Amino acid sequence: MNFVSVRIITSDVQRLVRFYGEITGMPVTVYTEDFAELATPSCTLAIGSTRTLMLFGGDIARPADNHTAILEFRVGDVDAEFARLSDLIRNVTVQQPTTMPWGNRSLLFRDPDGNLVNFFTPVTAEAIRKFDK
Repeated sequence: MNFVSVRIITSDVQRLVRFYGEITGMPVTVYTEDFAELATPSCTLAIGSTRTLMLFGGDIARPADNHTAILEFRVGDVDAEFARLSDLIRNVTVQQPTTMPWGNRSLLFRDPDGNLVNFFTPVTAEAIRKFDK
């Protein structure tokens, strides 16, 4: 088995496409007005419109209502990313760069739909070994 994708359901695909393209600096492939993907080497972030829910049987998910998941991106330097994104995430920053007890330096903020996003960098030897496997 291979975990390959996480999908965000939204009422505004283009808004999230612009946001994730800007924060990652990576291209987001827009397949239709209802579906796009940000492909990274390890996983894909899919962005689907609420209209795609009908293909799965109807009203099975609610956009902008996530209260449990955090989308995590490993970056080279959390502090540099915070400086680069400061204007974009100023009003949605949950936690400025902080070194966590488990050895990651972490920046936590929200996307335009309120989903939590974590940019992190392993800073201890143990954390680096964990993520380099």
